[in-house]
Amino acid sequence: MDFRISGLSPEPFRHLYGLSDEALAEHGARRYVADSKPGFPDRVEVRDAEPGERLLLVNYTHQPADSPYRSSHAIFVLEGAESTYDRVNEVPEVLKVRPISLRAFDADHMIVAADLTRGDEVEALIRRYLADPATAYLHAHYATRGCYAARIDRA
Repeated sequence: MDFRISGLSPEPFRHLYGLSDEALAEHGARRYVADSKPGFPDRVEVRDAEPGERLLLVNYTHQPADSPYRSSHAIFVLEGAESTYDRVNEVPEVLKVRPISLRAFDADHMIVAADLTRGDEVEALIRRYLADPATAYLHAHYATRGCYAARIDRA
């Protein structure tokens, strides 16, 4: 079963790029400078920021569906990111170096399966969940802090 992993569109974040720290605070956002790698996973390009790159920490509604699983949480967005990650049958390194919580949702946006996985096990779990006809799509979350990482669909 082929799968597609997608990052977020930069569109909802562009208005924050280049704002002062004070203006970011008015939007409930903060700027960070990456000081280690791995350590600051961007959700647009779906990669770890390089040391010295600037990121914005924002609250993002990653599950906007009108269901009990509607949810938002803090995410990092690389300041100035423009290229949305969109690859078929390719698990990005950022998902391989951290524990991942993989959540399978049905067409009603209810969780039908969920588990923790690491590294080389991510792809197998993606394929297993997508082989289930009850699964409409997947969300990957960084398990340690619970932050949304990426969306996964059948390709």
